[in-house]
Amino acid sequence: MDYKKTNAPTTTVTRNMADFVTETGNVYETVSIIGKRSNQIAAEMKDELLKKLNEFSSTTDNLEEQFENHEQIEISRYYERLPKPTLIAAQEFIDGKVYFRDPSKESSDED
Repeated sequence: MDYKKTNAPTTTVTRNMADFVTETGNVYETVSIIGKRSNQIAAEMKDELLKKLNEFSSTTDNLEEQFENHEQIEISRYYERLPKPTLIAAQEFIDGKVYFRDPSKESSDED
């Protein structure tokens, strides 16, 4: 996923959670959905970062051969400048890009 193309803010934004209740009907359920999506995004970003940084790992443990790799630093800085996963998840929820379902409500509808 390309996180640079997201329109999520890069700084913390105060939000009125009552505005998000229209989708779920419950503030706590909304916060739970955004939190779970945030964890998914954070895991994806971590995996992607580790894959990129593993390209620079050396097979030797000799301290004399360790040096500062500017490309590796730039990759790390790129990920530090991205919006935080919670902000991306909240923006996705606002834009209606998050799919969620409640199995307990689905089973009661079928009865």
